[in-house]
Amino acid sequence: MSDRDNQLNAWDRDHFFHPSTHMGAHSRGETPIRTIAGGEGVYITDTNGKRSLDAFAGLYCVNVGYGRQEIAEAIAEQARNLAYYHAYVGHGTEASVTLARMIVERAPKHMSRVYFGLSGSDANETNIKLVWYYNNTLGRPEKKKIISRWRGYHGSGVMTGSMTGLEAFQKAFDLPRAPILHTEAPYYFRREDRSMSEEQFSAHCAAKLEDLILAEGPDTVAAFIGEPILGTGGIVPPPKGYWAAIQAVLKKYDILLIADEVVTGFGRLGTMFGSDHYGMEPDLITIAKGLTSAYLPLSGSIVSQRMWDVLVQGSDAMGPIGHGWTYSAHPVCAAAGVANLKLIDQLDLVTNARETGAYFQAALRDALAHHRNVGEVRGEGLMAAVELVEDRDDRRFFDAGRKVGPQIYAAMAEKGVLSRAMPQGDILGFAPPLCLTRAEADIIVSAMAGAVKSVLG
Repeated sequence: MSDRDNQLNAWDRDHFFHPSTHMGAHSRGETPIRTIAGGEGVYITDTNGKRSLDAFAGLYCVNVGYGRQEIAEAIAEQARNLAYYHAYVGHGTEASVTLARMIVERAPKHMSRVYFGLSGSDANETNIKLVWYYNNTLGRPEKKKIISRWRGYHGSGVMTGSMTGLEAFQKAFDLPRAPILHTEAPYYFRREDRSMSEEQFSAHCAAKLEDLILAEGPDTVAAFIGEPILGTGGIVPPPKGYWAAIQAVLKKYDILLIADEVVTGFGRLGTMFGSDHYGMEPDLITIAKGLTSAYLPLSGSIVSQRMWDVLVQGSDAMGPIGHGWTYSAHPVCAAAGVANLKLIDQLDLVTNARETGAYFQAALRDALAHHRNVGEVRGEGLMAAVELVEDRDDRRFFDAGRKVGPQIYAAMAEKGVLSRAMPQGDILGFAPPLCLTRAEADIIVSAMAGAVKSVLG
């Protein structure tokens, strides 16, 4: 290790507050540090020169791959011409206006406008406020509760962390806060009644949702939020008929649907949006990650025409909406988004996600589904998970203290492939860049199979 790397490591441990990190262990030097220096395609390289295939695209986000000069040049050109101007009171830039049009053109047909932020968390904070504004405008001040799902992930703010249904994001933070409620996760593999078919389990989830709505009072429930496919909660596709059953309940009680597409938006499932893939008709769509492929931070709330009409009605009655971020529609970030969406089209990455994704899913199943400690191989498009269990026949899970998932992750990383050890279970997640080739998919599968063999035999 060079003197420069030693210096960076010391600065890191002394000054850098990392997210989702064991703070004490890191500052004491008990955990490794890896400083990333470069990237190209699906690979990243650290300051020690080690090259790794990034099978999680950063955090599900570097969809077009690393090193795309078209995006870098668009960012530089925008910064030279106009590094910043706000979007308040009707101001805009060519980049922000163009990007809004491009998003709406790609979104489900009933969507209308885009409000820009910087992260999926702040976009979902915007969504909460818009839902409340919507019902205040309609004279329904009691209709404010929002139902999420256990194991859902919707952000790390106070309200968005409350909507998140994962213990690590709530424990020790006094979350969740009212008026957020949670219902059953559509996690077929972990269903209590193993005799249920997928369709029966979907009906069960819808019935549990309806029971909650009736218990709380339909006049108090405003919205339901869900990822088309559970992401951080385990990369869990919904069981058959799930979204049709859920939407029937929402329509029955006039409850808005928020589709959190921070992960699934812009191609990951082999369709432009996960809502398209699962026949969802949301009132709001949350976008971020794939919007710029994380070359710069940018998020958005896509608003349906039905909802927009009510928001306009509210503004006519109450004046300018009292909501805004300094960096909403930041022109440099928007320029990155425009260049990114053009690349997705030019490289036909949505089709590649569908076709290479199908190959990847089949290869994972072929290599791992027979192993005695593999409970399930699941996924859709370029989003997959392998769930490990102590005994697959009686679905007995490993003791969390064994840290089987992190061991598998470490064994893969040693071989130059980065996956993700998911929270709340021994689950290895995969969400590689959408430019992944079949040969690169084979590398991931081989590394995973080898890691399982080395750790579990």
